[in-house]
Amino acid sequence: MQARTPPGFTAFAVMVLLCATWAFQQVTIKVAGEGISPILQAGLRSAIALGLLTAWAYWRRLPLRGDDGSLRPGLLAGLLFGIEFVFIYVGLSYTTASRMIVFLYTAPCLTVLGLHCCVAGEQLSWRHLAGVALAFAGIVFGFAGASGVRPDAWIGDGLGLLAALGWAATTVLIRASRLATISATKVLFYQLAASAALLLPLSPLLGESGVTTLSMPIVLALAYQGVIVAFASYLTWFWLLTRHLAGRLMVFSFLTPLFGVAFGVLFLGEKLTPSFIVAAVCVTLGIVLVNLPASRPAAADSPE
Repeated sequence: MQARTPPGFTAFAVMVLLCATWAFQQVTIKVAGEGISPILQAGLRSAIALGLLTAWAYWRRLPLRGDDGSLRPGLLAGLLFGIEFVFIYVGLSYTTASRMIVFLYTAPCLTVLGLHCCVAGEQLSWRHLAGVALAFAGIVFGFAGASGVRPDAWIGDGLGLLAALGWAATTVLIRASRLATISATKVLFYQLAASAALLLPLSPLLGESGVTTLSMPIVLALAYQGVIVAFASYLTWFWLLTRHLAGRLMVFSFLTPLFGVAFGVLFLGEKLTPSFIVAAVCVTLGIVLVNLPASRPAAADSPE
């Protein structure tokens, strides 16, 4: 196994592209939401990526069987993954894409709290505490500015925060269980398989309207989520983790909410309130403080 090295120019460029890719997903969820109900859309995203991942693993002869003791935590991780995306997709029916991604990306800061409680050797330092404090300050400012968007925007903001909690819980589970010792491809397989199995039947059970319109923008938006984000970008991310120091790569996560805010304004015409701008700055600084490289680089997990 080759030693992991600090990322060079190519890795930097790829990380910037990945952050932009993940941020633009919120825009495509809004676009596809014009013709596909939220939970069904999330289930289709997972199903599309699952089919591609299974074919890729078969081509590369990567084992995906769960007889190594990873099945139970893998299914639980997939359940948390699916619930997280229920919150994201339903939440975007109430709030803007730019607000959603800022609340969602409080997850790295919430994760360090969970790791502190559940994983040995993951105690909080002053830098982590400062990052978490800034992120929570951002949450306060963000909710304070919800009245400037729409009356029920707080519902979507709250669902975004619940999605962040789900993401953090998934990361802690992966780090604290048998999943920490298996391949990233198998972990992603569990997440996609369990979420697709949960979300696709859940949509009609909850009385969603399903597919009401299938225009080219809607089809392309759904394909972007399944093919580009949930399959190609995640595999690229995991490939980077096998070659470079995870701590150095995670610092780039602060770019994702910044890209998300910019894309929401540029492509969806979303308005920014002063308090929300302060919230975005606080959350971004919190992410940077939490993810700054330390002497012992921390492991990283799926970026969503």
